[in-house]
Amino acid sequence: MSLPPAMVRRALDFTGPPAPARPAATVVLLRPSGSAFQVYVLKRATTMAFGGVYAFPGGAVDPTDRPETLRDDWSGRLGVPEEQARAIVGAAARELFEEAGVILAGPPAEPDRTVADAGDPTWESDRAAVLRRDLTMTDLLSRRGLLLRDDLLLPWARWITPEFEPRRYDTWFFAALLPEAQAARDVSGEADTTAWIDPASATDLPMLPPTRHTLSQLAACGDIPSIVAASAHRDAATPVTPRITVDPDGSATFTI
Repeated sequence: MSLPPAMVRRALDFTGPPAPARPAATVVLLRPSGSAFQVYVLKRATTMAFGGVYAFPGGAVDPTDRPETLRDDWSGRLGVPEEQARAIVGAAARELFEEAGVILAGPPAEPDRTVADAGDPTWESDRAAVLRRDLTMTDLLSRRGLLLRDDLLLPWARWITPEFEPRRYDTWFFAALLPEAQAARDVSGEADTTAWIDPASATDLPMLPPTRHTLSQLAACGDIPSIVAASAHRDAATPVTPRITVDPDGSATFTI
């Protein structure tokens, strides 16, 4: 796997100690494309951490990420205590709303339904308020009489940033199917561009190793039903702790 030269340099120069890893969540948003699927990606602005690379919507857990109603197996699936698991799931839903305008929620009386269109002006006003932290996702959903559809978040993996990076994250990766009648939108303000891509044709796009590896795993599934089936058996509790070994000739080896 090709690594950015700056990453190799940080690995060479690192002397420790490592920075603490902040809990975070990332969502791989999927939509059908013929018999296969596409994935929504953002090219991070060069002014951002990890700028210039393609990534999935996501970010660090916020103190306000405390959804009220969740299924009862998240702690075991994510490998952390219940309160932390709730925060991680809440962060995944919030980041998807903030960065793509997609909301995983529906009316309590209709558990199989999702919001039909989160792109109207009132939703956009609420999204901006959530982004500013003037409004929590919990309060937003309560005010609109909605419940978080956490059943639409499929746990996939957990990655911890290598010790040599100055910004480190303990990140849970989720897959999620784009709800019907919703559309992902470039609203984050943190991206130079956004796109729906075919996983198999993304080899030339600059990506960090966890993004690339996750995309390859999803591509190997072939279609969305296979991804849903695979997610039930995925280990999203045991962290992947990648390492980069730099040889004397300057070449780098990425291992997980």
